[in-house]
Amino acid sequence: QTTKQRRRGSMRRTALALAQRTMGFTKTVIREGSGSKPARGKQVTVHCTGYGKNRDLKEKFWSTKDEGQEPFTFAVGLGQVIKGWDESVIDMSLGEVARIHCSPDYAYGAGGFEAWGIMPNSELIFEIEVLSFK
Repeated sequence: QTTKQRRRGSMRRTALALAQRTMGFTKTVIREGSGSKPARGKQVTVHCTGYGKNRDLKEKFWSTKDEGQEPFTFAVGLGQVIKGWDESVIDMSLGEVARIHCSPDYAYGAGGFEAWGIMPNSELIFEIEVLSFK
């Protein structure tokens, strides 16, 4: 093996290791909730504000708290929403507020969501509050 081939192989392993570490989401609890957590398939109602418009993690692209908007309801754990929501909200209790930082594969991925200014392969941050579930 030449030095160039060894270096290229090493770079591939490093890139793969980096990708494996950065896939998914991180959850930071802002306010603790109380009680149980929703089971898979339960209808969960949340307030949510999303950041990451045009790849700027400080720029809001949508909020249920904006004028004319309402809390958002979905069946958790069934793939009705992005993976970052499904996997984080199912682990949140009633009243909990958390900041969810999603890697692109746990957000809108390679397709992005042009209507909201979400570019392909963008990281996103959501502030989510669990209002109810049934």
